[in-house]
Amino acid sequence: MSNQTISARIAPDAGMEVLSKREVRRLADSSQTGLYHLLRRCALAVLTTGSESDDARSLLARYPDFAIRVLQQDRGVTLELENAPYQAFVDGQIIQGIKELLFAVLRDIVYVENEIRSRGVLDQPEAITNAVFEILRNARALLASTDTNLVVCWGGHSINRNEYAYTKKVGYELGLRLFDICTGCGPGAMKGPMKGATIAHLKQRRTRNRYIGITEPGIIAAESPNPIVNRLVIMPDIEKRLEAFIRIGHGIVVFPGGVGTAEEILYLLGVLLHPDNVDMPFPVIFTGPSESAAYFAQIDQFLRLTLGDAVASRYTIIVDDAARVGDVMKRGLLEVREDRLKGSDSFFFNWSLRLPFAFQQPFVPTHENMAALDLTRNRLPHERAADLRRAFSGIVAGNVKEEGIRMIETHGPYVLAGEPEIMAALDDLLVAFVEQHRMKLPGKNAYQPCYVLKH
Repeated sequence: MSNQTISARIAPDAGMEVLSKREVRRLADSSQTGLYHLLRRCALAVLTTGSESDDARSLLARYPDFAIRVLQQDRGVTLELENAPYQAFVDGQIIQGIKELLFAVLRDIVYVENEIRSRGVLDQPEAITNAVFEILRNARALLASTDTNLVVCWGGHSINRNEYAYTKKVGYELGLRLFDICTGCGPGAMKGPMKGATIAHLKQRRTRNRYIGITEPGIIAAESPNPIVNRLVIMPDIEKRLEAFIRIGHGIVVFPGGVGTAEEILYLLGVLLHPDNVDMPFPVIFTGPSESAAYFAQIDQFLRLTLGDAVASRYTIIVDDAARVGDVMKRGLLEVREDRLKGSDSFFFNWSLRLPFAFQQPFVPTHENMAALDLTRNRLPHERAADLRRAFSGIVAGNVKEEGIRMIETHGPYVLAGEPEIMAALDDLLVAFVEQHRMKLPGKNAYQPCYVLKH
């Protein structure tokens, strides 16, 4: 990637046109409580859209002189960029899609600060769900006129060429069935389904398509948005990001991935295993090319061991059959539609889904919190899933998030302890991720674990 830069002033086409003087001051404040560093980090990620790097600090180091200022003028808001990545421009003009994502960053940062954080700590499940709803609504990601047609696709950013090609095939089959796509907005398995769906949507002459990317500040710099995303949403933290996925999605397809994908799987299945959700239709498909069969067999084995055999009733494994993925998902979404109609629930946001507070409460992966996780089987399945999800979340932080990497450098690797059989299975799974290069970061000769497992 070239390090050539450019300076420019950018005005929005519509939407956020004015800010208060207080908002502008907060966005310019580079102190510990200010918003400048958050704005700069997220804006730089958007301006490097399409980047394959997953190292947040290397991105910041590549453009050390990049600066962004929010100017409030009589004509409205203008963004002033200094030493911005040249790749975001063509003939001196910013690419339209990147411009839209750039102002989406500004919109979400301001909204979360003014409307969500101003309420203080959200310590009730209903308040958290309302916050998730309001952020999505403000981002115009919720459409009252839509049907049950939004498929969430999860999977790793670091996948091989065959796996990536397969994600495009699945996206194509979903697009032929007129489904919209929502992903974590990054490269790899987050980009492939959108890319396949765009071709299918063109073939079907469908023009009003949604390619929603949902991220959060700790992830976006490590997984810059892919160029296909046309509706970017930045949630305040990983827990609200995960809740947003399962509240607006009508079904989920999971491709091969690493610890981040395992975290998503455990979150989703933990929620679906809650007694209040066991009868709720929600299609979940694990799929990949034939070479990924062993990957999903190990995931299935790990889930059965840690959560019980009943967990397998909540997902379907389909290997190397993209058309069948489309068919199974279509049938599943029809069941979702009937269930929403029967329960008088909205199509655009699943209010009926019960999320225990353990799945909503932000988890800070300090060494103390990671060591305190209860990785045993002496609790209900959804309770086990909550702590297992937190363990993977901490490993994600230690792998790619700037704060987590810094914490590991200062205090050494996290220590995870638990039931011997679970720890052995967890060790096998993590070792497999490393061997399959699902945790090998670009620019490093070998993966350096940010964790130590103890029985």
